[in-house]
Amino acid sequence: MNSSLPSIDPSDRSWWLDEALRNEGNVPAAQPLEGELTVDVAIVGGGFAGLWTALTLKNRRPDLSIALIEASICGSGASGKNGGKSHGYWSSLGNAVQALGRDGALAIAKAGDWAQDGIRTFASECGRDIWWRDRGNLVVATTAEQEEKIAGIVQRARELGAEDHVTVLSAQEVQARCASPVFRRGVLYPDAATVHPARLARALRQAVIDRGVWLFENTPMQRVDAGSPCRIKTPRGQIIAREVVLATNAALSERREVRPHVSIFSSYVVMTEPASEQLAAMNWTGDEGLADLRMFLHYFRKTEDGRVLMGSGSGPVGYGNSAQARHLTHDRASIGRAETGLRRLLPALKGVSLARAWGGAIDVSADRLPFFKTIPDTRIHYACGFSGHGVNATYIAGQCLASLVLNEKDRWSTLPFCTRSLPRLPPEPFRFTGASAIRSAILACEEADERNLRAPVLAQVVAKLPKLLGLRIGVR
Repeated sequence: MNSSLPSIDPSDRSWWLDEALRNEGNVPAAQPLEGELTVDVAIVGGGFAGLWTALTLKNRRPDLSIALIEASICGSGASGKNGGKSHGYWSSLGNAVQALGRDGALAIAKAGDWAQDGIRTFASECGRDIWWRDRGNLVVATTAEQEEKIAGIVQRARELGAEDHVTVLSAQEVQARCASPVFRRGVLYPDAATVHPARLARALRQAVIDRGVWLFENTPMQRVDAGSPCRIKTPRGQIIAREVVLATNAALSERREVRPHVSIFSSYVVMTEPASEQLAAMNWTGDEGLADLRMFLHYFRKTEDGRVLMGSGSGPVGYGNSAQARHLTHDRASIGRAETGLRRLLPALKGVSLARAWGGAIDVSADRLPFFKTIPDTRIHYACGFSGHGVNATYIAGQCLASLVLNEKDRWSTLPFCTRSLPRLPPEPFRFTGASAIRSAILACEEADERNLRAPVLAQVVAKLPKLLGLRIGVR
């Protein structure tokens, strides 16, 4: 990696959130909870999953009284930090078949389509421009090794009758969409879209307020006690509720019900200054998202004002499922890898400065698929394990959690997200030590591949361990 990078320090807040707040006129935060409140449903977490759950419950049962608490402001967490790429599971069929079998894989892929339809409908009806653009996601090979993966992608789609969801593009067709000297063939997933994630979160925030949900921001949960009813303790009050939904993303990994099934990784992004002329020169005039075929992939997309976001899923691993560790949000080396990816993959942007950089924790489940469950013998429900693909999956989470709250057996609550048995990960300190070693080995292999070099033998051996051990995390 270039020793002069990164050229910018990581920020506490994303460019997305600041832009969204300016766009809506810097609306003041909702008042924090003070005193005691009794409701039918209490939701903890004001990101996508919590907001979709609240809105879904109000759509299904307008009579329900619902309170939602958020530790900061809505959109300040992962929902306002991600790349804003929304897609279902057609691009994850290989992993889904291994985890769920053929029928289960197709079931969640179809659910992803339902979610895309739901988000698209909300985007058209919410009265705000949230930059929803249905233009697909183009996954490109940038090395010979990556290009070899395309045949497997096509074969899996053919075996499952999913050819309509996967389109192979020649190198010339890829270059016509986005010219880069390192781009080879690619695969287009037409079901995907891009969105302004923080604008989406803020639009959902307004929607739940309009539907009569009590919203309390700057109100962290200190404790939740199961019972009939449940009780949620906050710094200056408490909520008494028959049903509780925990939608706090990676923070849930600290709970004993979740801890064995989730590992904490991190992802970092850089956002450029506007570069409309450079984008036009490289033929990137469409609104498709892009990604490469690394395991620790680079994912990138444009904004409406001609900026480019480049993300790298190669950030450090968390120890002991602590999602609050500073290295998960302020690791300069990870920012440097994201910037290196930007300059290598899109060299036409070489002279374009960066406007912002930031990072965040990712809750990666043992089979890389999210899960939505009810804690046994309680009325506490939760969503976890989004594994870096939360924009689409959080809509599914909202539907599934609403069904769990209402005790409805329907097309959502019968999905494998709710019903499958969850594989377990090794305990600490073996989890952190092993994950860190495998991460370093895979990074060494992928960086050597990009330089057309052989990776060190030890790195090659360690990088193969997850597959040899039957794990699904860390499999190249």
